[in-house]
Amino acid sequence: MRRPDDCTLTPGQLAIIRREAERALREAGALGVFPTPVEAIMTVADVEEVKEDLLSPGLLAKIRAGAEIAGGLLKRAVSKIMGLFHASAGLVYLDQSLIEVKKRFVRLHESAHGFLPWQRPLYAVVEDCDKSLDPDAADLFDREANVFASEVLFQLDAFRDMAESRTFEVWTPVRLSKQFNASIYASIRQYVSKNHRACAVVVLDMPALIEGDGFRANLRRVVQSPTFTETFGHDTWSAPYYTPADEIGRLIPLGKRKSSGKRNMVLIDRNGVRHECIAESFTQGHQVFVLVHSVKTLTTTLFLISA
Repeated sequence: MRRPDDCTLTPGQLAIIRREAERALREAGALGVFPTPVEAIMTVADVEEVKEDLLSPGLLAKIRAGAEIAGGLLKRAVSKIMGLFHASAGLVYLDQSLIEVKKRFVRLHESAHGFLPWQRPLYAVVEDCDKSLDPDAADLFDREANVFASEVLFQLDAFRDMAESRTFEVWTPVRLSKQFNASIYASIRQYVSKNHRACAVVVLDMPALIEGDGFRANLRRVVQSPTFTETFGHDTWSAPYYTPADEIGRLIPLGKRKSSGKRNMVLIDRNGVRHECIAESFTQGHQVFVLVHSVKTLTTTLFLISA
């Protein structure tokens, strides 16, 4: 059974969050402003960032104690805290060791807790960790905040529309990530999840050397476009890891290489029909992204490069 993630919001839930994201962008005067001015979004969400590091000794314990004394509900993190929203005070705290693009997303996630009118009254203090900020967050509360943050960061469909005017390849979201001041991970995920083509990205951990196999790269997650899921289902990639003996494993760039270049691949859909596909990879040194798409979605002028 698939774990719920922010792709599993119902169409009605998604429409509500997108409407709230658009309202935030308009009220902040940020619609069509690139990259999204996060500080302006925080202002309309009526939240303010405290520059003190959330991980400063004693700070978290002090905030928790204050919430308990006031009798408010506390939503605790289950792992290392990256962000915190103090609802009654309208304050946001961050782990200041996070890289800047991650901080931008966390600020927007915390702003969502303050801006979404049904969320702000629920908890006195909300602690967010990698589990709540990950797309696999099972809690609807956090999935809503993740989608809000993503829709605001990528200016609703602006990222998709810009990508549509460019060549379909893994380098397109990589380059656009700079314009939106977003992480490459989030940009590639946005690129695939809103694409009209039958495409998917397989996200792997960096390969680790293993005696006998050469290396293993653990599967982190798979993001699929709606058309890909309709055609191939959810079980195309079910292996927990990949090695040089696998088609996906052979695409992993090694050494100082960032990409594998385009390769041919055959996938079998849910009806047993074979599809010629093209796959290519990219790594920024933290994860490996393998982008796969059906040849049927491409123009006939594209040259296929054999493995």
